[in-house]
Amino acid sequence: MLGMKGAALETDIWKIRVQLTKPVTWIPLIWGVACGAAASGHYQWNNPTQIAQLLTCMMMSGPFLTGYTQTINDWYDRDIDAINEPYRPIPSGRISERDVIIQIWVLLLGGIGLAYTLDQWAGHTTPVMLQLTIFGSFISYIYSAPPLKLKQSGWAGNYALGSSYIALPWWAGQALFGTLTLDVMALTIAYSLAGLGIAIVNDFKSIEGDRQMGLQSLPVAFGVDTAKWICVSTIDVTQLGVAAYLAWGLHEELYGAVLLALILPQIYFQYKYFLPDPIANDVKYQASAQPFLVFGLLTAGLACGHHVNAVAAAASATGAL
Repeated sequence: MLGMKGAALETDIWKIRVQLTKPVTWIPLIWGVACGAAASGHYQWNNPTQIAQLLTCMMMSGPFLTGYTQTINDWYDRDIDAINEPYRPIPSGRISERDVIIQIWVLLLGGIGLAYTLDQWAGHTTPVMLQLTIFGSFISYIYSAPPLKLKQSGWAGNYALGSSYIALPWWAGQALFGTLTLDVMALTIAYSLAGLGIAIVNDFKSIEGDRQMGLQSLPVAFGVDTAKWICVSTIDVTQLGVAAYLAWGLHEELYGAVLLALILPQIYFQYKYFLPDPIANDVKYQASAQPFLVFGLLTAGLACGHHVNAVAAAASATGAL
């Protein structure tokens, strides 16, 4: 039911609906919202109202909008999945076309409704949550649907996916409790290059179907050996760059050191699982390495939040003088 490779052939319609949304993919978005809240510098972890707002934002980003993204992606990938993953709900015929379309609209409109509610709840004069939701939903659509179908292009598609999993939920969490600034937006856009690398990992399981359907994923375009090195290099270099920025750009040396410590196990698992056989070990690698990546993302969020508070305290002290 989690939507992983080799999923069970569920027969209950509600279990099938959940499987179609791939709950395992909700986790990075939910986590990204928490990272954005931490980066705002204004989220109070023991405030019941803010906890409720955070959980609502997580519900919007995870089950609703990620569920929408996964459902619409499976709809437009049904021919490819018939080759690569014929057990999926749509190619296996376990859910009707009408039910899929209804699910797409319910999840999309539900996510938009939650975004509007959060704007009202937070007292935003500009509906920033609604704007982010519409923008993210549009990216999800053009990623999967023709005529653009960004996923046909390895670089553009993988970066769109990576930024949707890292930058957008971070922005939502930070905008809900604080103010989005250009430096943080630039940081998260850069961090999304690590998400691009993670997206490439997912392409290895679909090489045969992508090749038959003419999709230029990086493993198809460059071959398995070159693509696997592009993948790990993107993940590692991006995070090392962020660690350096935390230490020397924000002067948050401790957070930079913690992020570096979280990068090293990822490199270890790349050499243990992914690089020897990225096709057979993609799930094993992600299960082993991604917890360190997502804790690294939280470390960056906490560093930004600490920096915001430090700057505000310094400004307050200067004003008092």
